[in-house]
Amino acid sequence: MASNSFGEILTLTSFGESHGVAVGGVLDGFPPGIAIDHHFIQSELDRRRPGQSVIVSQRTEKDILHILSGVFEGQSTGTPIAFLVENNDQRSHDYNNIANVYRPSHADYTYHQKYQVVDYRGGGRASARETLVRVAAGAFAKLLLKKFNIRIHAFTRSIGLIEIPFDFKHINSKTIEANAVRCPHKEKAQDMIAMLELLAKEGDSIGGVVECRINGVPVGLGEPVYDKISARLAAAMMGINATKGFEIGTGFRGVGLPASKQNDAFVPMGSSIKTVTNNSGGIQGGISNGEEIVFRVAFKAPASIAKSQKTVDKQGREVELSISGRHDPCVVPRAVPVVEAMAALVIADQYLRNSIYQVFKNRKSQKNPKR
Repeated sequence: MASNSFGEILTLTSFGESHGVAVGGVLDGFPPGIAIDHHFIQSELDRRRPGQSVIVSQRTEKDILHILSGVFEGQSTGTPIAFLVENNDQRSHDYNNIANVYRPSHADYTYHQKYQVVDYRGGGRASARETLVRVAAGAFAKLLLKKFNIRIHAFTRSIGLIEIPFDFKHINSKTIEANAVRCPHKEKAQDMIAMLELLAKEGDSIGGVVECRINGVPVGLGEPVYDKISARLAAAMMGINATKGFEIGTGFRGVGLPASKQNDAFVPMGSSIKTVTNNSGGIQGGISNGEEIVFRVAFKAPASIAKSQKTVDKQGREVELSISGRHDPCVVPRAVPVVEAMAALVIADQYLRNSIYQVFKNRKSQKNPKR
């Protein structure tokens, strides 16, 4: 199975299965001399872990991070950072009834057709448990970006048909983390929680949307044509389990606006240039323009539900299936830190790539001084 690595300059390779001994990763290309706050990285994992509220999977995992290499006396050394998290609360017997069955909307059928040998317990490699590797690596990336005053915040924009108004302003880390669904709108959050509690009792699930905002990004990250920063972000987000859509700025809502309403006018702002609006979401021509980067990611309803569903087994016979085990009625609340992490990895990778370009440009200008 290929494609277990992500990034160009800053690369992450993940390993492990949901019901294996552990999951972990190797983060390569991380610069030396960056202060590594182990408590911060653990706190990011705590935001993603199961069992943190009654509306998420009740699998009991402490998700304790073990850093194996690449950090010495509280600083990165520039060598590969290897880390892992042990699995302690697997209940593989919960999956005995689906060993020979293709679960609706899961990866069972496609994985089996492609690889023949598949670990069906908890979804194996396709399990959302793999995302804890991304969150840990993203926390390292956040520590790097902190050095350049780049900040990333994601939050729950909607669950089902319950959505925050687009003109809602009170969005910060405090309001986001104030409730179990990570929705900064207090009243909407309570409606979301009530709906998820009801769905959990009924053995059903629902999807939603996560919005992410990145501040402090300088002008110039990303490359034209095939390697736009928007394309990198889209690929990163669509690689997260259960994603079904991605948009930047006004996104799909913006297609109904004429250019006179959609265009972001430039204005002088002291010694710099800014835009009056930010319908572009901080990216133009695939390159960051210095404004806040804003994008949204749509997540489908989790496919593992207790309600009876029709499917077939590996012999092609029709069967009725009710999935047992511990599953989220909605992935969105726990997806928030995953979206942040993948955004951090993309921006950090692009920042390091741009730094190499700047070094090359400076050397070229020194060789060819203006006469």
